[in-house]
Amino acid sequence: MSLALDSFHERDSIAMTQDQGSLFYHGTRADLREGDLIAAGHASNFGARKPASWVYLTGTLDAAIWGAELAQGEGRGRIYIVEPTGPIVDDPNLTDKKFPGNPTRSYRSRAPLRVTGEVLEWQGHSPERLREMRDALARLRAEGVEAID
Repeated sequence: MSLALDSFHERDSIAMTQDQGSLFYHGTRADLREGDLIAAGHASNFGARKPASWVYLTGTLDAAIWGAELAQGEGRGRIYIVEPTGPIVDDPNLTDKKFPGNPTRSYRSRAPLRVTGEVLEWQGHSPERLREMRDALARLRAEGVEAID
């Protein structure tokens, strides 16, 4: 199955296929099952918690771990293997704004993500590193910096 990665610029478009070994992940606290859809419209985990217009996914386990650890809500952090059901684009909250290019392989989509599995064993960040990240996010909030919709 071919997954098209759309971009805001045609020149940035690339295509990936699952048979190339490309897996996508989504970190959350939601309790989901294989076949469930993760859709936009839920409260964002960041900023003013407005309903999110996008769903987010990543090609790296580390970025998904951050998502699971920083997600709002109760329950344990979970990492799902997901399959986009529509076009995906680079996440402007991370690409070029914080990191040149897209080393975190962070993407977003307006189309739902289909859960195809779960990563059951993963190592979270140290309590110190997690505290550093939460402190950095708190500083951004205090400065009025919001996530790009």
